[in-house]
Amino acid sequence: MTQLFEHINDDECRRFQGSLELVGQRWSSGILLALARGATRFSEIVASVQGLSDRMLAQRLKQLAEAGLVERSIVATTPVQVRYSLTEKGQSLMTSLEPLAEWGQIWAPSLTPPVTERHLDALEAEVARARRAPVSRHEEIA
Repeated sequence: MTQLFEHINDDECRRFQGSLELVGQRWSSGILLALARGATRFSEIVASVQGLSDRMLAQRLKQLAEAGLVERSIVATTPVQVRYSLTEKGQSLMTSLEPLAEWGQIWAPSLTPPVTERHLDALEAEVARARRAPVSRHEEIA
């Protein structure tokens, strides 16, 4: 196995690490996948990635655009629409991630902790706080 990677020099290793860190940032892969599946509007991306806040999406879209993976375009309509899409570089990245996705189908279930009722409650509370809405009916009454 070691011989397989001996040809990778230090510069290539740093580029590889940088690539993994960019894609491995929380939410980035979900955003890229949503775009690859056809989401183009901000609201469509938020709806496609469970638990993603508007603020975090805006931040990640900016980072992904700066990295040249995502393109932001303005559509001159009333009201103005903003659309997002994968660049050629982003599409190339998604193609290169297909083997990793296949690996995840086999191995990731053992790496991912099960979602419990407590996790779902915490997620709902986080979403409610983000929207500045009451967490439960009990808080509405109080």
